[in-house]
Amino acid sequence: MASPVAREKSRRAAVKTALERHKVYVTAKRFSGGSYSARVLVDGEVYWVDEFRLSQLRQGLTPAELELTPAADD
Repeated sequence: MASPVAREKSRRAAVKTALERHKVYVTAKRFSGGSYSARVLVDGEVYWVDEFRLSQLRQGLTPAELELTPAADD
């Protein structure tokens, strides 16, 4: 059985991890010719991504790691 101190440390580590992770907001979706693309907002920048890149962003990868370029203003 875990001690109260160990449980508290575990909870704090989980909160820290969640706060450090960037948030991915899907602002638009496009379906065309059988392909899917999503307009996402990540850390104040907007990107158009496919389904695979969206899943990578949600797993915690950054746009820089995926070599994404911000979308032009619509």
